[in-house]
Amino acid sequence: MMQNLALTQTAVLEEIAVTSPFDGTLVGTVMETSSANIGALLEQARRGAQIARTLPRHRRSAILEKAAAAVEAAREEFALLIVKEAGKTITQARKETTRCVNTLKLSADEAKRNAGEVIPFDAFAGSQSRQGWYTREPLGIIAAITPYNDPLNLVAHKLGPAIAGGNAVLLKPSELTPLSAIKLVEFLVASGLPEEIITVAIGGPELGKALVSARDVRMISFTGGFATGEAIAKTAGLKKLAMDLGGNAPVIVMENCNFDAAVESCVSGAYWAAGQNCIGTQRILIQGPIYEQFKAKFVEDTKKLKTGNPLSTDTDVGPMISEIAVGRAAAMVDRAMAAGATLLCGHKPSGNLYPPTVLEKVPASCDVWSEEVFAPIVILQPFDELTAAIDLANSPEYSLHAGIFTNDLEEALEAASRIEAGGIMINDSSDYRFDAMPFGGFKYGSMGREGVRFAYEDMTQPKVVCINRLKT
Repeated sequence: MMQNLALTQTAVLEEIAVTSPFDGTLVGTVMETSSANIGALLEQARRGAQIARTLPRHRRSAILEKAAAAVEAAREEFALLIVKEAGKTITQARKETTRCVNTLKLSADEAKRNAGEVIPFDAFAGSQSRQGWYTREPLGIIAAITPYNDPLNLVAHKLGPAIAGGNAVLLKPSELTPLSAIKLVEFLVASGLPEEIITVAIGGPELGKALVSARDVRMISFTGGFATGEAIAKTAGLKKLAMDLGGNAPVIVMENCNFDAAVESCVSGAYWAAGQNCIGTQRILIQGPIYEQFKAKFVEDTKKLKTGNPLSTDTDVGPMISEIAVGRAAAMVDRAMAAGATLLCGHKPSGNLYPPTVLEKVPASCDVWSEEVFAPIVILQPFDELTAAIDLANSPEYSLHAGIFTNDLEEALEAASRIEAGGIMINDSSDYRFDAMPFGGFKYGSMGREGVRFAYEDMTQPKVVCINRLKT
């Protein structure tokens, strides 16, 4: 066990068992880090920050490239670990591992590419004797807090840009799925990263509070729920905040669209990772003339999906992370049905398995309409005109991605202009994401942007150098 992981065990509270969401079998154990140990954690992070900022860019890039190659070579090993601890299907876990490799490679490129710019001082009258530039310098220590639903790639999205920018990281992965994160850190160290640069700490809210309130921490990068994000903002003090807090993704289906492609994409976008996906399709808004046809086909295809063992390649929907998560989702559906919603299929939980569930006629007052469900639950809603669909799409307070299926360019551009979201996917479901693009939301969906280049810029700060050529 490398030094920074051993260090987190110096004030142990208890051993945390990591179990399979599918069958409850033990996957591994980690030692909980005490919030009382924050001083030792910060001391190592301070040493890491001093080392990180002296690493030349070519070394940062080479380390990230080597780690990417190592993860790629161990692709199946990582995928199986994701399946066991997070419950993703093996197909989905393999895709996440591939995305992690891409994230690390993009970070390696960013380490060499985004170094600053020349400043045209002589563009301002009176400054023609001056010339100079700005560089991008590390912030120092970054606290990275990651969730359970993408336990490998979302960690890479924080570690990769931070390393590229010359920072140290205090990493707190979800205590439900810490093993993929720990393994990635081990691969980075084996690839040449000094072990002091990333300090792993695993624990609950008290540890999180200690990390985010520490004065030495210059930035918090958090992916998770709105309530936790709001608590972090109240606790953090004067430091940079970057947060992805969730969504409630709408997809608009116009009558002139490619019907089969729309249905297929919406089914995939709704149930990926058992719906535990912040950009997963939650509300499908369908133009009236094709509503019944779309509903029939969507429900038919939903019922064909196999829910079960995530290690089986023919499984489409694996388990949710816990019975608590299943219970929360089922309760939202129960409340909607009590308020008048119609259940079209699903809603038969078994342990951590919750089958894909489709509702219609859901009142806008229901939390399943207005909040992020983070479960394989979809609402179908008809509309008449695009303007009405856009108003429905914009009604919740949370917004990351949205989608529209249409063969009319004007409709596509109007939706792209008026929908309040960080990304508008045209003729794609809301859950499309490419790791190089800016990723984040509008309203209460996020603060700042992820995506390697954009996270790198958040995790660095400009320094201006100006030379005045004085005449002698």
